[in-house]
Amino acid sequence: MTIGEQLIRLGSAVLAGGALGLNRRIGGKAAGMRTHAIVSLGAAVAVLAGVLLLEDMPGADRGAITRTIQGVVAGIGFIGAGAILKGSERGPVRGLTTAASIWLAAAVGVASGAGFARTALLATALGLLVLIGGRPVERASRHLFASHRHKVGRRAGSARRDSSEKPPNDP
Repeated sequence: MTIGEQLIRLGSAVLAGGALGLNRRIGGKAAGMRTHAIVSLGAAVAVLAGVLLLEDMPGADRGAITRTIQGVVAGIGFIGAGAILKGSERGPVRGLTTAASIWLAAAVGVASGAGFARTALLATALGLLVLIGGRPVERASRHLFASHRHKVGRRAGSARRDSSEKPPNDP
């Protein structure tokens, strides 16, 4: 594999991971462009190293590549777990989307390192669509469901009041 081909694979990982991270940084999240780009690059390097090993050693175990990918996917969970915070026992869990985007950055790196630049770019585009377009959809659905719950609650409350009223005294 030429140095140019390696640069394309690694460069696509950095660009894709960086794009995902830039979205998180714009949203004020802790893990931003550099973190996502480095995670994606690291995943790409791990897979690319396995690919290069197979090229240099024709009798090498081809399963080593899939084990490398498994290691990346499992290992990235530790970084993602660091992005997840829970304020209190009943408080909201925060950072799940950032952790998921870090995991996606690693998967994009795996695809880039394996030479699947189109797959990496498609996954990045879809990931950005979810990250950018998902927020307004979530807000709209919260508003819609909150409005619906309020209406249902008012009807249920009025029914309770009606049934709990004492009947008038009848002489």
